[in-house]
Amino acid sequence: MKKINFLTLCAGLLLFVARVGAENISFESLFSNNKCTLNASLLSGDDEPKYGKDSVTCVRNLSIYREFFRQKNINDALEPWRWVFFNCPISSQNMYLDGVVIFKELFNAEKNAEKKEKLVDTLMMIYDQRIKAFGREGFVLGRKGIDLLAMSPSRLEDAYKFLNKSIEMEKNATKADVLTSYFQSAIKLSANEKYGKSIIIDAYITASDIIDYNLKNNLKDSAFFNPTKANVELLFSPLATCPDLVGIYTKKYEQTPDNKELLVKISTMLSKFNCTEEELYFKATESLHKIEPTANSAYLMGKMLLARKQYTKAAEYLQEAVKLFKEDDNDKKADALLQLAENYYRNLNQYVRARSYALQALEIRPNDGRPLILIGNMYASSAASCGDNELEKKVAYWAAVDKFIKAKNIDPSVESVATQLIQTWSQYFPNDETIFFYNLQKGQSYTVGCWINETTTVR
Repeated sequence: MKKINFLTLCAGLLLFVARVGAENISFESLFSNNKCTLNASLLSGDDEPKYGKDSVTCVRNLSIYREFFRQKNINDALEPWRWVFFNCPISSQNMYLDGVVIFKELFNAEKNAEKKEKLVDTLMMIYDQRIKAFGREGFVLGRKGIDLLAMSPSRLEDAYKFLNKSIEMEKNATKADVLTSYFQSAIKLSANEKYGKSIIIDAYITASDIIDYNLKNNLKDSAFFNPTKANVELLFSPLATCPDLVGIYTKKYEQTPDNKELLVKISTMLSKFNCTEEELYFKATESLHKIEPTANSAYLMGKMLLARKQYTKAAEYLQEAVKLFKEDDNDKKADALLQLAENYYRNLNQYVRARSYALQALEIRPNDGRPLILIGNMYASSAASCGDNELEKKVAYWAAVDKFIKAKNIDPSVESVATQLIQTWSQYFPNDETIFFYNLQKGQSYTVGCWINETTTVR
């Protein structure tokens, strides 16, 4: 009984502090005093009932504060709430949620800066005691970090640490608003030489990975993660210049050039923000592929070497990518095949191989008109060299237009391009006199020779 009376006295003192805002006493300092610290057994529940030693008074104060709380009568709810918080801390988890609301109300109403900071101290203590009483440390730290960032800008570093630890513990279960506050705190901390811009990039990668995971696997919360993604991208875009990214990552790369995790970050980030012509991008992607060859790294190497005009080497990497892509990566595989087709046509002048890769891409994506446009262009560009007479040098245009018509019919996105190509190359069809001279009739089948070796229709 003496213990409970003494605890009640402490609670009364705490109420006094909240109401008069004594300058030299804070809620935190009272809790840190050994004589007024919550008994560990009260928080752990060891040998203690849910409603504490004085269950009647606990239930009564729970009822009183809740009634005042429902009426939004914060001042009258405060004293019974304190008694419950101090004497039966495991009686109700809602008591902690309500306490946050109460002290936020007091914070918003307070004008004195010093007293506002004391109320923030109190709020932080509520979060700490909630963790001790009911666990869920990662989740609660997220709420704690959000509030500290918003209510006490001078404690920016502490807020960031709470948010960072929350994300480390919650991982993909991290809430969207925690990620937003985490990224905002990282941007603000970057002004500190201790952290610099690298903290922004690390925070961006962390936040983006979790956001993308949830957008793919947590559709019920997409309404929260979609705006969070947009907000993070908006905040990061002005900061994601190639010189900044290269400057930050070059130092890290030189220190640990074989660090797989770092290489993935460098390659991904530089690719995402169109910094693929940077030397660091080449080095990181090449090193990553040597350490652990994957379809994606092979594809990235192929694209990079194309940009450097190393066409034969690029083809080797793209072929490797095609072999490594799994069925669930068919879209990327089709992209790689189309890149191969373009490369063999425009750069290596191997039309048969180019057509083969284009047809493989079309097989994977039967509604994509681009492979057919590519094949049609190859037919048209080689028409003049595919015959010995006036007829044979022009019949390939028939086959080319066949491809453009088919592309237009299966893929609305290429309709405009296909229509223009049809108009252009139709002008080069054999004329009526030539068709008559070679004893052909419009509408009959005709097999185009040369490497094309395809049946078309006389026009």
